[in-house]
Amino acid sequence: MPHDGKLPIDSFQEECAVFGVYGSDEAAVHTALGLHALQHRGQEATGIISFDGEKYHGHRGFGHVGENFDAGSGHLDKLIGHAAIGHNRYSTTGEPELRNIQPFFSELAFGGFALAHNGNLTNAERLRQSLVQTGSLMQSTTDTEVIIHLVARSHQTDPALRLVDAMKQVEGAYSLVCLSPQGLIAMRDPYGVRPLVLGQIGDAYVVSSETCGLDIIGADFIRDVKPGEMIIINEDGMTSSQPLAPQPSRFCVFEYIYFARPDSVMENQHVYGARKHIGHELARESHVEADVIVPVPDSGIPAALGYAEETHIPFDFGIIRNHYVGRTFIQPTDAGRQTGVKMKHNANSLSVAGKRVVIVDDSIVRGTTSIKIVNMIRDAGATEVHMRIASPPTTHPCFYGVDTPDREKLIAASMDTSAIAKHIGVDSLAFISIDGLYRALNETGRDPNAPQYCDACFTGDYPIEPQRSDGKSTKGIMSK
Repeated sequence: MPHDGKLPIDSFQEECAVFGVYGSDEAAVHTALGLHALQHRGQEATGIISFDGEKYHGHRGFGHVGENFDAGSGHLDKLIGHAAIGHNRYSTTGEPELRNIQPFFSELAFGGFALAHNGNLTNAERLRQSLVQTGSLMQSTTDTEVIIHLVARSHQTDPALRLVDAMKQVEGAYSLVCLSPQGLIAMRDPYGVRPLVLGQIGDAYVVSSETCGLDIIGADFIRDVKPGEMIIINEDGMTSSQPLAPQPSRFCVFEYIYFARPDSVMENQHVYGARKHIGHELARESHVEADVIVPVPDSGIPAALGYAEETHIPFDFGIIRNHYVGRTFIQPTDAGRQTGVKMKHNANSLSVAGKRVVIVDDSIVRGTTSIKIVNMIRDAGATEVHMRIASPPTTHPCFYGVDTPDREKLIAASMDTSAIAKHIGVDSLAFISIDGLYRALNETGRDPNAPQYCDACFTGDYPIEPQRSDGKSTKGIMSK
């Protein structure tokens, strides 16, 4: 969790977003728009670095994309050039300080090198200690900077080969976009845990964490960047290579449940459709007699629609979300903390009073928000309150670029479903099963024989084993 004094947030937090454009005189403008579409993936800070063929230009700042790159700021006017990369940050490693805002830029032996990274390097601390002990001067506290130092130390001949040399030394989940004299370089981890897509607008190529970043600038989707693939885009066009041997795909299943924007397409699946299918399957597994299906907005809406379609129970907005509450808002008193959930959500009594209500949410992490929402619905006059969750119980933390609580703070790691139901005060509670989740995703047309997703937060099956700073496995720690 970020060490900034913020109150613990009862949900999995955004990862990060990367975006890049090569071959457009409006590269920085396109990048700012792309980052705006990807704002949901990181709302702590943002940055863009552009390249005009001779010089690099950049701006990084705290806050949303619009706060940093609006027309009145003048920052975009300074980001000239035919190429640009950008990043939206939510810190999973490294404190929320200016020095940790990406993209990072360094002057290396071959020239300027800019890098933006979504994910987490599981062996970063061990590599960092080795680098520092042999003379590296670290300017940030993030795992991303480790990559730059490895690139700088490589004896390979060009930036792309140096990057490959660096990435062969790291472990973890990542999607990268880089700017160098060689062009724009994009790369994805061998397991394909973190998303990255390739598109084109006119003669310019675009890379983005999600397809919604392509849509906002009118770019055409070409394909997903493959696990272990490196793409180089320059004046000669686009070239692809496979420097890292791809492993069986372990794409993050939580992208379909919560992280991605519902209008995005990920790994050939429409996110909105996947979420509705999850709702269908959830209803098949755990139907309960009720009068109304109510989503926890916004991420619970598609699953709730699917649940309502499957059960033929009316869907209604029994909870109204205030979209103008900053996610870093700090309540100064204990009383303020207790009312914090009402700043974001409020019950719609017209929809729930006198009714048996099924609340559909995407997940339960700590359980604190669920308690408040259930109490809110009861106070609004509901006669029964049932909760259905569009993911299996979250029992393990993520080590691959998602900000999650330690395992002892995950309610499902220490309580079974009946105990959680009693704790949050519902008449009944059910999570979709892990098999049900896979059935739902297969309904969208996915090959049932395809490799599984990364579902470690539900199963503890980590495809990439994290390491401690001394290089030893954390397997025993994770299983506690």
